[in-house]
Amino acid sequence: MMIEQAVTYLTATLLIYYAAKWLYRKYPKVYLSPLLITPAVLVVVLLATHASYSDYNAGGEWLSKLLQPATVAFAVPLYKNLQTLKKHAGEIIASVLFGSLTAILSSAVLARLMHLDSELASSLVPRSVTTPIAMNVSQMIGGVPTITAVFVIITGLLGAMIGPSVVKLLRIEGDIAKGVLFGTSAHGTGTSKAFELNPLTGTISSISMILAALFTLLAAPALLSLLG
Repeated sequence: MMIEQAVTYLTATLLIYYAAKWLYRKYPKVYLSPLLITPAVLVVVLLATHASYSDYNAGGEWLSKLLQPATVAFAVPLYKNLQTLKKHAGEIIASVLFGSLTAILSSAVLARLMHLDSELASSLVPRSVTTPIAMNVSQMIGGVPTITAVFVIITGLLGAMIGPSVVKLLRIEGDIAKGVLFGTSAHGTGTSKAFELNPLTGTISSISMILAALFTLLAAPALLSLLG
């Protein structure tokens, strides 16, 4: 029964995702993003069927386990644009480092202003990096990985929605700058949006996302202990 249940929920998740993806391709609006539609529909389904999260996760966890190898796959466009990356390595690293530190500090300040307890504050801090890294960082600093995953999705969707407006408002024209903006602030969702602009912007967003994850992994515990 357990195996059948796991297969059922896994299949349902995939069907809902591909239906949402088809809808997004037909109507490419950010609010119709599969990352927003899929979990919303799943919540409705689970509530309607009175199923618990643990029941659903018996199948859903297999998709979570695919996040790490999916992140490694970003190495392909990096290899194709290796010369461009070497040429602009200094400015990319400096920009991502500054952006990552800003994201960590702004999250910590926001948590204090909202009077969140330490567990929720620690869950919020790694919100600007890709999900598998964010969940690991959250666990390291005393947060709740599943809550962190929710913050990551919200951050990614908001970044993808606001990013194009920020690019226009600030008159950002360079592909390098656009890629750093999307990758550092909105991780995987932003990178997906960046690839819609052009392959180079998407590639820069990919490396920015990976660098942001590494910087956050190294800096978050130290910064939080200093802010204490």
